[in-house]
Amino acid sequence: MKSLRFASAEALASHPQVALQSLDSVAHNLYPLLFKASYLLERAEVLADIFVTDGNFQLVVQALGPAAPAPLRLHCLSFRADSLDPSQLLQVLCLAGPGELRRLQVVHNVRLHAGHVQQLLAQLHFPQLVSLTLPAKAFDTPPACAPTTEGEDPLLTSIAWELSQMTQLTELSVAFSTLTGNIQKLLGPLRTPLRALDLANCSLNHADMAFLAGCTHAAHLEVLDLSGHSLIHLFPSSFFRLLGRAAQTLRVLTLEECGIEDRHLSTLILALSPCQQLQELRFLGNPLSASALRRLFLALCELPKLRWVEFPVPKDCYPEGAAYPQDELAMSKFDQQKYELIAEDLRGVLLRAGRDDIQVSTPVFGSFDPDIQETSNELGVFLLQAFKTALENFSRALKQME
Repeated sequence: MKSLRFASAEALASHPQVALQSLDSVAHNLYPLLFKASYLLERAEVLADIFVTDGNFQLVVQALGPAAPAPLRLHCLSFRADSLDPSQLLQVLCLAGPGELRRLQVVHNVRLHAGHVQQLLAQLHFPQLVSLTLPAKAFDTPPACAPTTEGEDPLLTSIAWELSQMTQLTELSVAFSTLTGNIQKLLGPLRTPLRALDLANCSLNHADMAFLAGCTHAAHLEVLDLSGHSLIHLFPSSFFRLLGRAAQTLRVLTLEECGIEDRHLSTLILALSPCQQLQELRFLGNPLSASALRRLFLALCELPKLRWVEFPVPKDCYPEGAAYPQDELAMSKFDQQKYELIAEDLRGVLLRAGRDDIQVSTPVFGSFDPDIQETSNELGVFLLQAFKTALENFSRALKQME
């Protein structure tokens, strides 16, 4: 006689689409039972999250490549690529089965431009893709691309159309790509409202911010990163409206190096006050004084669901006249003892307000990506190659001047 657990495992295994969507909710100790049910139903498919680098590229190609019939078949739902050239990326994605991918992250040392991105999306189709992350400069114009009529960008138009065909897409990260004046062209055609959007350091202008504040996506955003833009100085009304429209859903907000100064504090507090669902706030790299941070922390105590805050080293801890944004060397040269005293006072503000549930920290050099360990050696080689190329170009330029 079958147990209720085994009958449930059989029911889940017999409906592949439901299983794909629900597997994250299944307790790990039930996996053996689910494997047994899958085997008896001859549904022996292995789901894998793959992280591909130049170091393991050949091994991954062998694992994904066509082979003789086997009792187990590998299916990839999440794919992360680093330190690959564009041709390697295209090859391994073809083998991974783009039709089944739900998450695609192309990061760090994959050097793509808009032509590569257009080719990738046009040749491979990702109907089930929920989350897409592209590397820095992914929307740069290809070197050999001929200039077009002002206002026209056929590559961006094509990329936007391909993205619009991904009806499951709700998370998009295009940080460190120059998208000045092109946000509406990129996001306007999308059929599904975005829940997560990363536009850090994308050189947005007034038109971009106005579109963001008024578009359909604003009312559905749960995670938003607008780091690297002078939001309150340049776009106060659009920023205020954007947070107002996102207030009912926004859980995570990142505003690092946005030039937020003491004089902007009232506007920032007013913009944040409707965001009652906010759980995480990060605003590193902004030139705020200890007194301004204290006032901000008092306001943050009024956000009932807030649990995590990353705040900058107060400008009081740096030498007089320190420039912002800071490079890594300048960032590290602050009065540690003074910082500790101020940080303790800020924690006291939270404790006295009964908000000991809010954790605060100052990761001076930003959040750590654990996956970078996988590519640390490759990153070193990449940097040396880049340095060598720069020296060769410099030497060539000097010879041309002689």
